[in-house]
Amino acid sequence: MQKLDLKQSLLQKLSPQQIQFMKLLQIPSIELSSRIQRELEENPTLESSDTAEIENDTSKKESDETDEELSLEDYLHKDDISGYKMQGDGHVRDERPDIPIPDTESFLDSLLKQLGYLNLSELENAIGKQIIGSLDADGYMRRTLDSIVNDLAFSVGLETNVEEVEKVLKKIQKFEPTGIAARNLQECLFIQIKAQPESSLLRDYCLHIIKKYFVLFTKRHYQKIMDKLHISKENLRKCIELITRLNPKPGLGNVGMQKINNVNPDFIIRQVNNQLEVSLSRYNEPHLYVSPAYVEMFENYKNDSNKKKEDKKTVTFIKQKLDSAKWFIDSLKQRQDTLLKTMRAIAEYQKELFITLDMEKLQPMIIKDIAAMIQMDISTVSRVINSKFVQTDIGIYPLKFFFSEGISTQDGGQVSNKTIKLMLQKIIDAESKEKPYS
Repeated sequence: MQKLDLKQSLLQKLSPQQIQFMKLLQIPSIELSSRIQRELEENPTLESSDTAEIENDTSKKESDETDEELSLEDYLHKDDISGYKMQGDGHVRDERPDIPIPDTESFLDSLLKQLGYLNLSELENAIGKQIIGSLDADGYMRRTLDSIVNDLAFSVGLETNVEEVEKVLKKIQKFEPTGIAARNLQECLFIQIKAQPESSLLRDYCLHIIKKYFVLFTKRHYQKIMDKLHISKENLRKCIELITRLNPKPGLGNVGMQKINNVNPDFIIRQVNNQLEVSLSRYNEPHLYVSPAYVEMFENYKNDSNKKKEDKKTVTFIKQKLDSAKWFIDSLKQRQDTLLKTMRAIAEYQKELFITLDMEKLQPMIIKDIAAMIQMDISTVSRVINSKFVQTDIGIYPLKFFFSEGISTQDGGQVSNKTIKLMLQKIIDAESKEKPYS
């Protein structure tokens, strides 16, 4: 006998406005301009004060040349007008007109070109672009596959799964430079060893060491490796030489530690009277508003007691466009507030660095720290810092540069691993070139 039960449960579903906000949040300022321009072209009820004067001049000239008035019915029946669409903005874009064209092919362009050589479906190509756009400066893929799935759902509205993402990731891991898109050092070295000639016996030994005895290798327990692999001391020595010659950072090396001056920053941090001022770049502060003419037109149609049957379709269309314009403006405002809130928290956390302009003052900081400060979800902070840049008094840096793990000191404190690298670099720079340190 079947039994009917009533169960009450809570489900969290994102509204269209929330989805639109998340899409806008993760795109950098330079792409925001293109996104806004596209929205202005698709939605006639949305206007920008930045172009108002030009449009007024143009409308005056047109009014002198013709007495024709806007026919809303004719406008409604144009074939190229469609309903409101929330299109994706977070994936890698090829058109970046405001960024100076470099003399040489960039690392990102090289990977995208290799992606283009593959015979991929539209979905696989979108996944590939999302993976490439998520790589860290050193070439590692540190975002989880689940995060990539979510990013694609929010940014371009594509439904996929972890298995499909991993399938594309494996293809990208065969790109040059070898070892790119690895998720950790072990996988990075394994990919590079696997690319060695298959006939090499040494290659097989190295693959076993990396795959099965990597922890023993990192701890230099070489005798245990020899016992388990039944390998001679000479062959082990050759394996060690081969592995240590591999590139642990197949991406851009220390690009994250270098100033980047050929991009448009999303934020600006200035030091004024020993205090930090955080502001958004002009690209992040568009001046948009809902067209008063269309608002008036909507009210007139809605309140017209003699409106015909076809007028209902007109009112529905205008209302749809007006609502879309309001949602878009509200999402942009929410985006600005979230960006500023996050950047101010980062500036406060790294205040000593920005005040002294000394990179050795960089504090260990992870996304969770900032999320706790601004009481927002970690995924929100992750979207803010992704592909965003800040202009400081010592140059332009990616936001990801200021995030690093901490290493414990003898006195119980914490120091950033990037600070340690800087200290080591100073020692190396100052060493005797004739007699360098081991």
